Amino acid sequence: MNVTSIQQDLLEHATAFIRQCYGELGKSAQDISLRLHEVEAEIMQQDHYKHTPEELAHGAKMAWRNSNRCIGRLFWDNLSVIDARHAGTTDEMAEAIWQHISSATNGGKIRPFITVFPASTGFPAHPPRIWNHQLIRYAGYESDDGTTVGDPASVSFTRLCQELGWQGADTPHDILPLVLSIGNSEKKWYNIPKELTLEVPLSHPDIPAFEELGLRWYAVPFVSDMLLEIGGIHYTAAPFNGWYMGTEIGARNLADKDRYNMLPDVARLMGLDTSSNASLWKDKALVELNVAVLHSYKAHGVTIVDHHTAAQQFMRFERNERESRREVTGRWSWLVPPLSPATTHIFHQHYEDHIVSPQFFYQNKS
Repeated sequence: MNVTSIQQDLLEHATAFIRQCYGELGKSAQDISLRLHEVEAEIMQQDHYKHTPEELAHGAKMAWRNSNRCIGRLFWDNLSVIDARHAGTTDEMAEAIWQHISSATNGGKIRPFITVFPASTGFPAHPPRIWNHQLIRYAGYESDDGTTVGDPASVSFTRLCQELGWQGADTPHDILPLVLSIGNSEKKWYNIPKELTLEVPLSHPDIPAFEELGLRWYAVPFVSDMLLEIGGIHYTAAPFNGWYMGTEIGARNLADKDRYNMLPDVARLMGLDTSSNASLWKDKALVELNVAVLHSYKAHGVTIVDHHTAAQQFMRFERNERESRREVTGRWSWLVPPLSPATTHIFHQHYEDHIVSPQFFYQNKS
């Protein structure tokens, strides 16, 4: 039998995955052997193989468990998987995404979900793509004077949406449309149903004037532009979500100078001396901005976790992995919280940042 290098490489990835997946699921040696024979036959005949629903579900959970950048991996086994590999049109993709958003948002009691669309390996000329970085995100409109209304991180994608025919309202909190394509077909945009876009208006428990800033943020972080790899099979459209750690919003999205840059405005409300860095006005404003985020999400019944609790949960994840005789990989710069990092154990740890499969990968944006 002549085996191509592509077939051999895929077979090696598939074999490693099946052995680990089936071992974790408690399958017998006979079950593993039979499945490996089936997979090998598929690869030899078609240059790819199709995961069973059980393999897909556990493989997606393993990918979350192996995600070096994620501090929330303790809950990897609670991931719900929507198998949308039947979707053959962008309309069908959109319907599956609406289901995902609704099920995951769950009225604010957020549940981790992933929706998996057809594999690029099975459809070599027609891989599906979601062009949004997140399913729900705010637009960014760049003015002629260089200032931005909305989210500066969304300026280029907002421009793409406008080129496709979408028009926003030029406010700081316009929800961008969903942009989908299959293969070489033209990108198609869909307005996300308003009832699906749960948002949280921000207030502060001790600073009444905070509401004057008019800040809000969406409830759920749905990452939607990464590639999911399971056993050598590539899923180019596999949006997933957990829930927010407060600092993602309060110490990055709203605080970074190249995002909403709200620290000067918060400092003004607090009456802080911003004339010198030595006053630590940025630190004081940053803490209160994060207090507002946590307070507001909890007040509106939306799931969120503070960075101290998240770090404690990650410690439990590390312990669980050691007990399961699995190495804990991680990217320190992503795992360490951006607020008071030295108060968490992560700050004092070292993690190996090598890639373990199954895994999520960045992919080309064009």
